[in-house]
This record gives sequence, C-alpha cells and structure tokens, in this order.
Amino acid sequence: MEKKELGDLNRRELVDLVSKIIDDKDAENVNIPTKEEVIAEQEKLGSKARFLKLLGSTISVLVVVAAVAVLISTLFLPVIQVSGDSMEPTLSSGDILVLAKTHEYTHGQLCCLSWQNKLLLKRVIGLPGDSIDIDKQGNVYINGTVLDEPYVTEKCLGECDIELPYTVPEGTLFVMGDRRDSSIDSRSTAIGCVSDEQMIGKVIFRVWSAG
Repeated sequence: MEKKELGDLNRRELVDLVSKIIDDKDAENVNIPTKEEVIAEQEKLGSKARFLKLLGSTISVLVVVAAVAVLISTLFLPVIQVSGDSMEPTLSSGDILVLAKTHEYTHGQLCCLSWQNKLLLKRVIGLPGDSIDIDKQGNVYINGTVLDEPYVTEKCLGECDIELPYTVPEGTLFVMGDRRDSSIDSRSTAIGCVSDEQMIGKVIFRVWSAG
C-alpha cells in the first residue's frame, strides 16, 4: 500500500491508524482515544456507510418504480380526471378514472376520446354497422330494439342534427353522454362518430370520487 501523509488520510483511515497505534503502544500517558472509543467510532462509521448504501439503493429502486409507473400510465393505463357534467349521474366532475387502452369496445361501455385537443368521456352506444334511431322522447333504438338505459335519469333527443335512422360507419363508434340534454356527442355533426385513432381507452375503474 502506498504511504500517505497524515493530512491525506480520510476519517476512516485516521480511526484505523489510531486503533493500530493503541495496539502497538502503551497509551497510558498519551492523550489519544481509548480502544473502546475507537471501536465505538469504527462501528459508528460502519453504520453510517451501511445507511448511505441502503439509502442509495432505495432511491434507485424508487426512481425505477416511478419511471415504470409513468411508462405504464402513458402506454397502457392512462389516468384522467372528469371535467364537466355530460356523464352525470354516472360520473361527476372531479372524479379520477383509470383507463385501459384497447381496440375492442362493447355496447354501454364508458370510454374516453380525443376531440379538438380535448378529452371527452362518453358511453359507447353503437358499434360499426349498427343502425341507430332516437325518437322524440329520447328512447334509443339499436337495430330496431329499444336500448335499456338505467344510467340515464332524463331522456331527451338533445342536440341532434344527424339524419335518423343512422348507420354507424365501419371503423367508428357512436357515442353519447349520459346527460342527454347537455351532452354534445355523436348525435351532433360537430363531433359525429369517433374513429379508432381518436379513442384513448375504456374506463376500467374510478380511483377517486368527487361526489
């Protein structure tokens, strides 16, 4: 081992050197720490080193976990917050939802879509090829069969300027909000049917209820 000047030694090396001096010489009349004090300091330094090592490992693990969580959230399970009242009473403004990205949707499923740089929450009413009709009382018919909609508290025709009955084009979905009097959805040509590229995902569960 290369010889070092005393001033070049770090704290741990100094403690080890003092320990060796105590072993080699009689410390009775020398103003240096006792063997017990040196051992205690060595243990203290060892504990500190182990703590710093554990802290570093913990931080590394947390960083990796956070990165994985962000990646999963971005690619597979987006998290969104409800804004607006178009899905009341099913969803309230402020609710926090977890979505699942998918290309497969079913009738009645809650979904999130992108429209003009906004995220909209709606319900899947019609699939490609379905014939959609809505009467003046707001009853919805899918392929001639009236749709049972317990999630709608007040039916109405709402903002509807499409020609009925309406056939859902291939590669698109017909969506509507649960609050039929105020929701702007596929009944309006302003939004129309939603393409697969516009779909963000389906709602799988609510993690926070603002209601």
